[in-house]
Amino acid sequence: MSYDVIVIGAGPVGENVADRAVQGGLKVAIVERELVGGECSYWACVPSKALLRSGAAMRAAQHVDGAAQAVTSALDAGAVLKRRNYMVSDWSDKGQVNWLASAGVELIRGHARITGVKRVKVDDKEYTVNHAVVVATGSDPFMPPNVKGVKDVNAWTSREATSSQKVPPSLMIIGGGVVACEMATVWSALGSKVTLTSRGPLLAGVEPFAGEMVAKSLGELGVDVRLGICPVSVERKGDVIAKFHDGSTITASEILVATGRIPRTQDIGLETIGLKPGDWLPVDENLLVKHSTNDSDPWLYATGDVNHRALLTHQGKYQARAVGDTIADRAHGKTLSTEPWGWHVATADLQSVPQVIFTDPEVGAVGLNEAQAKKKGFKVKCVEYEIGSVTGAYLHADGYKGRAKAVVDAEREVLLGVTFVGPDISELLHSATVAVVGQVPLKRLWHAVPAFPTISEVWLRLLETYGRENRS
Repeated sequence: MSYDVIVIGAGPVGENVADRAVQGGLKVAIVERELVGGECSYWACVPSKALLRSGAAMRAAQHVDGAAQAVTSALDAGAVLKRRNYMVSDWSDKGQVNWLASAGVELIRGHARITGVKRVKVDDKEYTVNHAVVVATGSDPFMPPNVKGVKDVNAWTSREATSSQKVPPSLMIIGGGVVACEMATVWSALGSKVTLTSRGPLLAGVEPFAGEMVAKSLGELGVDVRLGICPVSVERKGDVIAKFHDGSTITASEILVATGRIPRTQDIGLETIGLKPGDWLPVDENLLVKHSTNDSDPWLYATGDVNHRALLTHQGKYQARAVGDTIADRAHGKTLSTEPWGWHVATADLQSVPQVIFTDPEVGAVGLNEAQAKKKGFKVKCVEYEIGSVTGAYLHADGYKGRAKAVVDAEREVLLGVTFVGPDISELLHSATVAVVGQVPLKRLWHAVPAFPTISEVWLRLLETYGRENRS
């Protein structure tokens, strides 16, 4: 049996590839061995944000006098978990399967393996492909091999941390990234005694002040934050006991290992076309895999986590839209728009990626931070402003604490990156993304007047600060 396109992996990224290719007039099948909707829908973005939301809502009320008096008890952990279960449809993919059918995408259940150029085998059935195979298999949690015993203690990964049906009395977290910080926020709010350990600062991929503010807040929420320590061994004797390089020991009911991700490419047949199983799949700006198999007749694409450009669902979906359109237009002999910011490329992956970290305070960032911009050779000028000094923030929460930072290309006077830290700043981020992607000159941003009294007035304050410091 043959299809125009076969997509391996029916997470949000794969679904978007398939949908765009079908809209382009192609016959498309998508292969999934687990749940349609993938990691994001059932074990990552959706359940984690469902778990975080209840605590965020309660803390928001506690920071507004009058509402604070109405908060008379702790979170109802059972209700929070039940709401999370509802948000993931109790781990049923019936709704997403129905969506695929309505979109005209054929679902093939099973484990897909590439068996050669434009050939895919699902379990024991072979398929041929007319135009393209798209690998959208995502990533798996990384288990550090240098920690003795870590694979033998039934450690939690992000999957268990977002799907647990009970609150552990205590939880030890290894790692200082997004998963570690968000899950520390969740489980401490639900009543677990949480210890968070990291060999370096928290949230190392964003501006340093963001991680510092989150670390301080976690401590205020009751999390025991220990930085600068590395685990050397782990064992379970009822509870989990971890020993660290500095001689310290931590004991907890459960342990969450959140130390990064690895590509889910170990068993998808890459060796049949000269690629190494278990490797990331580097791609060009058209999302074609960089390999000789694509030299004469381009056919193999990789989207989402697996290409290691930006391990974020929204960025993977952005890539997917470009790939689906590229495959369809190439199949119909149309000229591709491959210039930077063209219709068929993923230019935003390079230095315009937005991300929200749903800790308390929230962290939102887009583009380059100061260190990244300098490393890329830009001449930068940076400005910062305390968000709590903006009238909208002052009204939003009593004692609002937050900070904004803009990284400016001093030669062109356009934004290279923006970071916000504070309660409910996530909805500010897209305005920053538009400014960064659009390379809007600062002189034009002066004419984008923020409504009063909103937190968005921080934009005006950043511009005023930059203008005062850089007026000729």
